[in-house]
Amino acid sequence: MAQEDVFKKIVSHCKEYGFVFPSSEIYDGLAAVYDYGQMGVELKNNIKRYWWDSMTLLHENIVGIDSAIFMHPTIWKASGHVDAFNDPLIDNRDSKKRYRADVLIEDCIAKMDEKIDKEVEKARKRFGEQFDEAMFRATNPRVQEHIAKRDALHARYAKAMNDMDLDELRQIIIDNEIVCPISGTKNWTDVRQFNLMFSTEMGSTADGAMKVYLRPETAQGIFVNFLNVQKTGRMRIPFGIAQIGKAFRNEIVARQFIFRMREFEQMEMQFFVRPGEELQWFAKWKEIRLRWHKALGLGDEKYRFHDHEKLAHYANAATDIEFEMPFGFKEVEGIHSRTNFDLGNHEKYSGKKIQYFDPELKESYTPYVIETSIGVDRMFLSVMAAAYAEENLDGGETRVVLRLPAALAPVKAAVLPLVRKDGLPEKAEEIIRMLRYDYRCQYDEKDSIGKRYRRQDAIGTPYCITVDHQTLEDNTVTLRDRDSMEQTRVAIADLKSLIGEKVSFSKLLQKIAED
Repeated sequence: MAQEDVFKKIVSHCKEYGFVFPSSEIYDGLAAVYDYGQMGVELKNNIKRYWWDSMTLLHENIVGIDSAIFMHPTIWKASGHVDAFNDPLIDNRDSKKRYRADVLIEDCIAKMDEKIDKEVEKARKRFGEQFDEAMFRATNPRVQEHIAKRDALHARYAKAMNDMDLDELRQIIIDNEIVCPISGTKNWTDVRQFNLMFSTEMGSTADGAMKVYLRPETAQGIFVNFLNVQKTGRMRIPFGIAQIGKAFRNEIVARQFIFRMREFEQMEMQFFVRPGEELQWFAKWKEIRLRWHKALGLGDEKYRFHDHEKLAHYANAATDIEFEMPFGFKEVEGIHSRTNFDLGNHEKYSGKKIQYFDPELKESYTPYVIETSIGVDRMFLSVMAAAYAEENLDGGETRVVLRLPAALAPVKAAVLPLVRKDGLPEKAEEIIRMLRYDYRCQYDEKDSIGKRYRRQDAIGTPYCITVDHQTLEDNTVTLRDRDSMEQTRVAIADLKSLIGEKVSFSKLLQKIAED
């Protein structure tokens, strides 16, 4: 099945089973804004809990805050967002559609990479076990031609982005005959910069109103609270401050479902270190964050690092953790060495001294910062994309199953009475009451047991507990595993420990710590 078709099925599945709905749908929706349904909010909250606990429980020197969405407008001047928070946009005159110029070029480079990979795969099939990929890439004329063309484009693009040369970005698009995906034409406008911040007014009267912004990131709320947290918590460097919260960006090119939205949620941690030690900590946090992702078991091969071609105005090192979505490898998390830009600028613009006195060095300095920033919504989408599967079963049946990491699953166990009589529903309710203090459970008595299993598979429930007539005799039930579909007879008294073994957050956290 084409990856585009898989993606469409995931989007459809999200709506059908209560994970994600288009916002304001009864009014024909609002572009690039989505609501999380009853299953989606549970999965999203579990993702947030996994991140929060991994930061604040596994690291004694990381604490959390929750800062306001509205902040003093000068903060965004100090951070550089007023002057530099822009996307290079280009319009196609025929389709009237607007695109990010950098994304169009990066997609072109990705297609060149695909051509190279196809040549390699064809050779691999032809030569079999004797195939030497490194030698083939270095010597095959066709591959060398593709690589040379790709590298030349890559170098030209990197320079244009670093220089923020808008004319050159347009010329790259023209020279490489990049067409509009909608119209198929090359009738492009000039490239322009567009600021992504939403603005509004705060005040009781029009004359006295002050222009403020909806925050485009949660990081600045951490920076302006640096001294508050450091002093009240008696924090010693190195230490981190974590936060989960909403952010808002007026994305003109919002697309790919919840991957790029105008209202989204971030999980960010700013880690404050001594000047000169930032690149060591940058490397360490790269390793820690990749381990966090891989612990979910979605497939190690689905992750890769992508170093930034153009560094942000505040950074001296930056990389993305990319995940293989149905539409290619895309950024899920950013790790940045932000230097002392933010704290230094807030000191300058506020007139307040924002420094740390280091008792070991016996001197004051402005700390450097390592940032880890992950989009909750993108993480949600990566989990859904990796978990979604269609399987052919014995007897010609098929099933759609979400192989969600058990700890993240919205419902941990479904309790199903075999029939709606003979005291089985009452026994099932008794089991629900026993489990619900530890796990989110669901009771279902409608339709055949097979259909009920399919419904639970579709929302990713790790376990189904079937109550039958034998249950009334010996207090045992049938425990069905979602992934293997194996059924075992277990005692009701053992359910809590058996389920807990699989769905425990502590197991996930231990896995990160052990790795």
